[in-house]
Amino acid sequence: MLKPVHRKASLFLIALAVFYLILAYQLESFTAGPIGADTMPKILGWLLILLSVILFFSKDEETQEEKESRRIAKDDLIKMAGVLLLTFCYIFLLERVGFIVTSFLFIWLCSWFLGYQKHVKNIVTAVLFPVILYSLFTFMLGIALPSGILPF
Repeated sequence: MLKPVHRKASLFLIALAVFYLILAYQLESFTAGPIGADTMPKILGWLLILLSVILFFSKDEETQEEKESRRIAKDDLIKMAGVLLLTFCYIFLLERVGFIVTSFLFIWLCSWFLGYQKHVKNIVTAVLFPVILYSLFTFMLGIALPSGILPF
């Protein structure tokens, strides 16, 4: 019954969605309008359950070619693990170091690690993107992002 991979994946996603929904139902609604802050997380959790059930009951018509195309090369696994490690470092350092510095390091290191060779464009993008986002969120939307070690 659980032989096809998509059934195992759907059961994992259902379990993940149930955990997510438990957390979503613990959010306060903060009803400032017709839709509370907890509405979208609940909708997404139930949507994930619905799509996972559809995935579970979908037919397994995978050919041998498709099975082989699912295999991931060792180099790609190393790249995925490296980006995952950089993501965890980003999450860990975000509050301590600040949004701009952490985002700069994350963008620059990820691009370098994944083999992007145009270093000047990489540095310009890694500087401009976090600065523009920080400015938009802080000054235009009034949403505070972690400033960290920077004085603003």
